[in-house]
Amino acid sequence: MSAHALTALPSAQPVPAFRGRIGCDARSGHYAVPRRYRLHLSLSCPSCLRIAIAHSLLGLEDVCPVTPLPAVPDGPGGEHSALRPLYEASAHRYAGAAVAPVLSDDWSGRIVSTHAPDIVRDLARHFGTGRPALYPQGAEAEIEGVQRLCEQGIDAAAQRAGRADADAEERDVALTSLLTTLRSLEGRLARQEYLLGDRLTVADVELWVSLVQLDTVHRWHLDAAAVHRLADHPHLWAYARRLAAHPAFGAHLDLDGIARRHHANCRGLEAAGAAVQILDWAAHIPNRTATQPS
Repeated sequence: MSAHALTALPSAQPVPAFRGRIGCDARSGHYAVPRRYRLHLSLSCPSCLRIAIAHSLLGLEDVCPVTPLPAVPDGPGGEHSALRPLYEASAHRYAGAAVAPVLSDDWSGRIVSTHAPDIVRDLARHFGTGRPALYPQGAEAEIEGVQRLCEQGIDAAAQRAGRADADAEERDVALTSLLTTLRSLEGRLARQEYLLGDRLTVADVELWVSLVQLDTVHRWHLDAAAVHRLADHPHLWAYARRLAAHPAFGAHLDLDGIARRHHANCRGLEAAGAAVQILDWAAHIPNRTATQPS
């Protein structure tokens, strides 16, 4: 699985509402100052979960505070009403949904960014000195390739494979694409501990959250035979199990919140695969020191 192959898939993510950067543009005034910025995260959201894991790996609890949001948004379009004042202060007559994740500037009371990859990259670059190198030198292209692979090869393919309004051929094509992706990852993880070698990087954060979504959300719309085929990748799921036991990963895994968010928004049909859990995530989550927001 080369870096070139990983970057071949186009991104399907929508364009975020805000794309400010910390320390990249002198005109913005977003200087890297500890405790100036704040994260607003709902752990049932995959993008928020990725940021929360990276934030913990970097040890930034005292540098960039986190304001937790409920698992299930309380407004239309996935909106969190608590974020509405921030959005309206940041864009005149903002008409879109006030969604998470958000990186805000406590000095100005405005939003810096809602784009998860940029948020993680800026936190690591400007506040992660002396911490684990989530972005090893020379690995940027391969990390971006993993991000696209997770978006298209796992997340989007799993959604298409479980679509109730798709015909059997469309679902089969999507399932084949998903299994091909998992097979390539299985081969890599059979040879090494982490995706990029012997040390954990942000690529592992990306993949782990996609595997969580695959087992806790997408399998609800797949038949049992398909879920058994997904589970037949022992190195991949052993890797997922091992990371679940890592405090920076498992401590943020709100299984109940993910389930409630999914069932509150999903309009698809439940399939037989819903009863076939691939991994017992709860059995591997370390003891939590704080209660997850509801």
